[in-house]
Amino acid sequence: MKLFDAHCHLQDPRILDKAPQLIASAIDSGVVRFAVNGVSEQDWPLVKQMSESHHPHIIPCFGLHPWFVADKTPNWLQTLKQCFESTPSAAVGEIGLDKGKKMGDFADQVHVFTQQLELAKQLKRPASIHCVRAFGDLLEIMKSVGPFPEGFLLHSYLGSAEMVPQFASLGGYFSFSGFLMSMEANKAKKMLKTVPFDRILLETDAPDALPKSPKESQESLRVVEGDASLNHPANIHNVLVYVASLLEMDEQQIAEASYENAVRLFTY
Repeated sequence: MKLFDAHCHLQDPRILDKAPQLIASAIDSGVVRFAVNGVSEQDWPLVKQMSESHHPHIIPCFGLHPWFVADKTPNWLQTLKQCFESTPSAAVGEIGLDKGKKMGDFADQVHVFTQQLELAKQLKRPASIHCVRAFGDLLEIMKSVGPFPEGFLLHSYLGSAEMVPQFASLGGYFSFSGFLMSMEANKAKKMLKTVPFDRILLETDAPDALPKSPKESQESLRVVEGDASLNHPANIHNVLVYVASLLEMDEQQIAEASYENAVRLFTY
């Protein structure tokens, strides 16, 4: 069984020193691809270096996350463009919108997000998108800038079932992490069943989004040593089991489809 972690942050300072071991043990468990997302100007070089050190397992992604918009330098967009020029295999991400925290001017978030979306279209790369409490705003922006023939990934999707067809028609893929387990099960099942089978992705968002064990056994979780709250990319198996149970489908079927979907999205 091959799995593709469609969104994670293995360059995160909380796990950076352990990243080689985490990657090796995840590969041993069947996770053979990782889309590693940069979030700020400071960590883009780390993501690039990690992708070179662990080629071909890591797909680098460069983006300015909404949490870090206020910290951007005047040359952030030029620096981002240079990252893509020097790294032809890179996707755009993590970018997006967030109304869940007090992070300054939302209009600034929108402006930065739109610039990065337009760059993704121009470069013909997929984009990995974060959205918290801003799905209405997101859909309007995606409609105005899109459609996106190269596709985009809605990471840790917890939006409504009703919005799925609209995002899908614009080129959207829907990626599910351990955060799905925080959603009421019937609501999650309804939403999952609206997602086209060729648009389902699995992710860990490691080191965040630690999933509950499907067997309710803490021992089955591969947590990062020294901090039981941190997620390990091998925990994508727990996400797979949960998604398969909600869809009432065979785990192998979901694994194969999500892997093929991710390969299609990240091949350009």
